[in-house]
Order: sequence, then structure tokens, then C-alpha cells
Amino acid sequence: MNVDLTRAEWRKARASQANGECVEVAFIDDVVAMRDSKDTTGPVLVFTAREWAAFKGGVQAGEFDN
Repeated sequence: MNVDLTRAEWRKARASQANGECVEVAFIDDVVAMRDSKDTTGPVLVFTAREWAAFKGGVQAGEFDN
């Protein structure tokens, strides 16, 4: 999926640590982009709205908890 990220407004969680170990997300049109906050010029993952909704549902259901 090829997405123009020049308009991206990157955000990270308000509760993120000051040490920079977090991810940032940007909502662009009907996709969601995610990147490592320590490497802002590095790779970006791009998800469809459906994929993002499934991910959020898994987080809320505790599917990724240890």
C-alpha cells in the first residue's frame, strides 16, 4: 500500500514515557500509519481501517497481555 505521509500528523499516547520508547500513529484519509518514535525517518507500518479496528479490539480484549 503506497500512502503519501507528507500530510501525516504524528501522535503518541499522553501516557508515553519521556525515554522515547513508544510508537506514534497518524490517521491519513482511511488508513492508519504507525512508526517508532525513536526512528522517525525509519519504516512505517500502514493499516486499513478494518485492520486497525481489529488491532484495537485485540488490545481492549487483552489479547496481547503477557
